[in-house]
Amino acid sequence: MINTQKQVQVLTLIMLICFAFDVYAQTKNGFDLSNASIKYEEIFSGGPPRDGIPSIDKPKFIDISQVDFLQDDDIVIGLVRADKARAYPSRILVWHEIVNDIIDGEAVVVTYCPLCGTAMVFDRHIAGKLHTFGVSGLLYQSDVLMYDRESESLWSQLAMKSVSGSELGNKLFWLPSEHLTWKAWREKYPDGEVLSTDTGHNRNYSSAAYSSYFASDQTMFPVRYTRKELSKKVWVIGVIINGQAKAYAVNKLSVNSVIKDNLGNQKITIKYDAERKHHQIMNQQGEQIPSVLVFWFAWQAFYPQTQLWNP
Repeated sequence: MINTQKQVQVLTLIMLICFAFDVYAQTKNGFDLSNASIKYEEIFSGGPPRDGIPSIDKPKFIDISQVDFLQDDDIVIGLVRADKARAYPSRILVWHEIVNDIIDGEAVVVTYCPLCGTAMVFDRHIAGKLHTFGVSGLLYQSDVLMYDRESESLWSQLAMKSVSGSELGNKLFWLPSEHLTWKAWREKYPDGEVLSTDTGHNRNYSSAAYSSYFASDQTMFPVRYTRKELSKKVWVIGVIINGQAKAYAVNKLSVNSVIKDNLGNQKITIKYDAERKHHQIMNQQGEQIPSVLVFWFAWQAFYPQTQLWNP
């Protein structure tokens, strides 16, 4: 009887250890990955813990005349709604990666991944529910994994969908934005607002963070696919229409390019201004289509079948 009780106790302890190990093995930074649609071994810790890179949840904005921390050729991400034009400087985004904002009554999240060079804006309403996003501290294909604070589901920026949690499979709605120099933006929107460095966090927004990374052709984390047509960190403009992805290498565009193309059964126009570092993709009706400036290695990792434009 005693031996039987001991055997049961030992077996119970083993089961508890196995259960605890199984739970631990399916979590990272405290996120439940048990139903993740991406491989566990392809999810890497970027170093900081959850919210170690703090999102900006109550952004403050200042007039152009008050801006003293930007150089003419600094990059900003521009967003326009009705009579409001806002600029989100990359010098701030690189330290926070996520800005939860409301512009002209529209709840948006401005996201930035330094390792992929990607700035993308999404609607914060998903399936009719308002979401607030934070930085998980995790990466997939070298790209930031965001999480929403309501369900703690993980979201891939470049894949534009949830990859774990109760929101699994739900998609982000990608919004058009502008990528251009500070000089170009303030000339275009002289009455616009600029994200303030008064973020509630002590960061050196005048420094050039990730400068050595941008100067190198090496990546910090592995990606699944490696197409060889371009070097890893060649800048491309990525666009998706009706499920078809295409990339336009910036170094193959002329100084002031206007390109006519067809993608996803739509006629599109690609405009690129090298001096202003400004690109836009328009549909046949002259409406702006969401697009992103991104390192080639990242775009082809998420969209391995992407077309590549050749002049």
